[in-house]
Amino acid sequence: DAQGVDTVFHVAAKAGIWGSREEFAAINVIGTENVVRTCLENGVATLVYTSTPSVVFSHGDLAGVDERIPYARRYLCHYAATKAVAEEMVLAADCGNLRTCAIRPHLIWGPGDPHLIPRLLDRGRRGQLKQVGDGRNLVDITYVDNAAEAHLLAAANLKTIASAAGRAYFISQGEPVNLWDWINELFRRVGIPPVRQQVGFRTAYLAGALLEGMYHLLGRAEEPRMSRFLAEQLASSHWFSMARAANELGYAPRVSTAEGMDRLIAWLRRMNH
Repeated sequence: DAQGVDTVFHVAAKAGIWGSREEFAAINVIGTENVVRTCLENGVATLVYTSTPSVVFSHGDLAGVDERIPYARRYLCHYAATKAVAEEMVLAADCGNLRTCAIRPHLIWGPGDPHLIPRLLDRGRRGQLKQVGDGRNLVDITYVDNAAEAHLLAAANLKTIASAAGRAYFISQGEPVNLWDWINELFRRVGIPPVRQQVGFRTAYLAGALLEGMYHLLGRAEEPRMSRFLAEQLASSHWFSMARAANELGYAPRVSTAEGMDRLIAWLRRMNH
């Protein structure tokens, strides 16, 4: 029931790189349709949608691009494809009665993270993580508190001047990190040996394609250790301009990457990870 609700933050999604399109669409597309319809039917004034930079990613490096980059022509996983459909739907729903926008935080991490950090630590402890590519790729990351603040700033904008209405915004720390240096710093702080083994991008991409095909044929539900999307993500640079978010939302990350790492390590120690 959304009666009496002024602002909705639609943060729910099925994340991950494996599963059927129907599974992803049921939550990411149909679920978003339900949210938009409910907002319109109940007079909700503002809707902020949690999207992802993956909606513009298909192949190769993305270095400093801004929101003018179009949606990808093809996607390597159902997550990105269905999030793109949902984002377009939310932005198209913007009107005088319902103001909408989309926030695209990249690689959210921090205390309480149920996805990225646990997977990295698990694979690191098992010795199953290999550097893909030449190890020089830069990526954007987003500390969880900064991602949350971006949502609040977007909602405040929609309620006042509404310059964010119908628009999408890349969000991050504003300082891309070397992916493998960042992973190894995390491992060092928790006593896991650094990633030393390396595999070429083409080898990883081919292995991912073969594993995807085999898992589909066998009907396996678990996620393969490598996929084409994962190979691309681990080997390529993907960082984005935050000029639009800074200028229109007033966004600037309050928690630095270094402070965020300190907070994460403190939380991991409390949780005995």
